[in-house]
Amino acid sequence: MIEIEGAAKTFTLHNQGGAVIEVLSGASLSVVPGECVALTGASGAGKSTLMRMVYGNYRASSGRIVVGDVDIACAAPREILALRRRTLGHVSQFLRVVPRVPTRDVVAEPLLAVGWPAGRARARAEALLAQLNVPEPLWNLSPTTFSGGEQQRVNIARGFAHDYPALLLDEPTASLDPANREVVLGLIAAAKARGAAILGIFHDAEARARVCDREVDVAVFAPGMA
Repeated sequence: MIEIEGAAKTFTLHNQGGAVIEVLSGASLSVVPGECVALTGASGAGKSTLMRMVYGNYRASSGRIVVGDVDIACAAPREILALRRRTLGHVSQFLRVVPRVPTRDVVAEPLLAVGWPAGRARARAEALLAQLNVPEPLWNLSPTTFSGGEQQRVNIARGFAHDYPALLLDEPTASLDPANREVVLGLIAAAKARGAAILGIFHDAEARARVCDREVDVAVFAPGMA
């Protein structure tokens, strides 16, 4: 479901005389349906860079990054947006939403984008918010005013609203209390059970051991760090 072959990424520092920094080289891995793979490695090894390449936020300098039947390394922007709508979900560490949009609509938006009726989409959003212990009085408010933990739970609810065939998870249990951490681990296990291919960064070693099938040390793809 996710195939990365020989992917590389360089950055050109235009404010430093055009210096070129090679961050990743020859990155190769695969994630099959029903599998969760953890990216590991020291800070600066390139874990977040590789995740952003898979999501299409960073364009690969070379190589192939195929999700489903789309090679993100050479896909047009409209193809990447279509892939994100139906196939590739992403739970980041930070919630980025349009201000003043109610929380239930933030969570329901991925479902509305794939054609769910509004009432059914909002019911699914409310069920996830309740499961993640986001207080019901907050559902009609914008999550931009919420605490960090509340925003993270809204982000998780949004990321798991649609049954994406592929999921990217960036520290999904960070800053969560034990009860909500268990809920998130349950959501990940359920996504695996339905056949989702999951690639994630988990600094929580115990959580990683529970839901991940194997680890890939990104340092082996980082020049000078292997």
